[in-house]
Amino acid sequence: MQTIAPAPQSILHEVFGYEQFRGPQADIVDHVIAGGDALVLMPTGGGKSLCYQIPAIARQRAGHGVSIVVSPLIALMHDQVGALHEAGVDAAFLNSTLSGEEANAVEKRMLRGEITLLYAAPERVTTLRFLAQLDALHERGQLSLFAIDEAHCVSQWGHDFRPEYRALTVLHERYAGVPRLALTATADAITREDIVERLQLEQARQFVSSFDRPNIRYTIVEKKDATTQLLRFIEAEHAGDAGIVYCQSRKRVEELAQTLVAEGINALPYHAGLDAEVRQRHQDRFLREDGIVMTATIAFGMGIDKPDVRFVAHLDMPKNIEGYYQETGRGGRDGLPAAAWMAYGLQDVVNQRRMIDESPAGEDFKQVMRGKLDALLTLAEAADCRRVRLLEYFGEASTPCGNCDNCLNPPDIWDGTDAARKLLSTIYRVQQQSGISFGAGHIMDILRGKPTEKVKQFGHEALSTFGIGAAFSETQLRGVLRQLIATGSLAVDASAFNTLQLTAGSRAVLKGELPVKLRESVSTPSGGKRRQGSAKATPAVAAGLSDDGQVRFAALKAWRAEVARAHNLPAYVIFHDATLAAIAALAPQSLDDLQGVSGIGAKKLDAYGEEVLRVVSSA
Repeated sequence: MQTIAPAPQSILHEVFGYEQFRGPQADIVDHVIAGGDALVLMPTGGGKSLCYQIPAIARQRAGHGVSIVVSPLIALMHDQVGALHEAGVDAAFLNSTLSGEEANAVEKRMLRGEITLLYAAPERVTTLRFLAQLDALHERGQLSLFAIDEAHCVSQWGHDFRPEYRALTVLHERYAGVPRLALTATADAITREDIVERLQLEQARQFVSSFDRPNIRYTIVEKKDATTQLLRFIEAEHAGDAGIVYCQSRKRVEELAQTLVAEGINALPYHAGLDAEVRQRHQDRFLREDGIVMTATIAFGMGIDKPDVRFVAHLDMPKNIEGYYQETGRGGRDGLPAAAWMAYGLQDVVNQRRMIDESPAGEDFKQVMRGKLDALLTLAEAADCRRVRLLEYFGEASTPCGNCDNCLNPPDIWDGTDAARKLLSTIYRVQQQSGISFGAGHIMDILRGKPTEKVKQFGHEALSTFGIGAAFSETQLRGVLRQLIATGSLAVDASAFNTLQLTAGSRAVLKGELPVKLRESVSTPSGGKRRQGSAKATPAVAAGLSDDGQVRFAALKAWRAEVARAHNLPAYVIFHDATLAAIAALAPQSLDDLQGVSGIGAKKLDAYGEEVLRVVSSA
């Protein structure tokens, strides 16, 4: 029997321990509770999960039955279900970690209406067996809601396309009256349109939050010795902090982890080539321990809810802005200052263009991917505010942030048009004289007048362009090459040892019709003061506490770690650092004192209240 749904505000306070919704959360929750479909774009750390968890609880209490959450990641399912249990919500997951007997037990509980939220992967949701079970629930009016998390996975234009998401159209076709909520942290206009079409959400209301993450400082440097640059960055600004470092290759991931460990940094590798047990162990340590740096390919990250990641670094340029934004967004989920640092160079541009050109995809797809790569390169080469550029990509207007590298240390601009013309002229004359193509290093040697053995071997010192670019540094010329390759004014032939080839677009540059403006090279981190930190560094959220408050905070963290280990959950699932800091500042004497602390719901107050008071009083 269906009744009136309880007020979402009361669920927010009672279950999750928060006083107020953030941003558009309240409107989304009201819309979905009322049975409406929705597409939600909300940045990482913006509180997307509450947008379906609260409607699921409200609709279940009103008699609508179970909500199905489609999620692509086992680790995320486990942690979210664990967090819901801690909050007193009946939740479960179905994935490959369960035995057949355990999975059958979960399915029986679902069919009996004992579960509020059930998490499952798209592959399982679309099986005939599972659909038959959903049919049974639907016939009884006990199928409440579908939440499709990481919805960008349905789009071929998205940064993490997963073909299995395409089959989710069956949910609309088979259960048209059941509300559907699709959620993603990042999608440009073309991806957003694809999500709507693929999931048949044409009639759904769209909620687009600001993509701005003002607590993240964006810094992009030209790659010289990337490992040394990264070490300087970590030592100067993030000693003892948790962080993620993304690399393009598995080999690089493992080598970098070893280097960081040798430098005294607590680092672990993560990539798809590692044994599944090793990957799980490393991910668990990252989530459960303080101050670990994870070196990883993009196989690591989606669904990582760790709130206190203080930096995300890229040692290789990602494929597009969506991927960059999603990955950098894993820093500073707690709202405290975090850094997004990237080193990029000419080889990154070459590699990414080659992967697009050599892919088996159709030309239309390749053209879109080239456009996305060019947008990321434009962001990297920009001399104005990074945040303005980033938000502009997602269709959001903004003003200079005053917090990115360009705002803090505005770079000088130089006109690279003359250098570009001389580079292209040199390539043309080399091909004309030798009948073959050469790579970037050799072309720059000719232009700068360096009589190397290779230059002499081919007689290239006799070319009219030999030495006419002696005034340009190698760094400047590499910047010019990046721009020419990115804009299609120059091509790289991967099948011929990455040799440079003129294109139809070269003509406009050679004629001086297309100007080339570049930023002066900045290859070192901004001169931040070295932090006095260690692996035991006090989180920034607790920095303002008194000496006694710091003692209470440390005691609460130690107690929380014991509880988390006993429950096999990340510590932040028990209580966030911000909640512990608030308790430490308050020094509560009674359970009534704890009731107003953000992050302490009724179930947690009942489960941990007395223990918290004991820890505080004995600290």
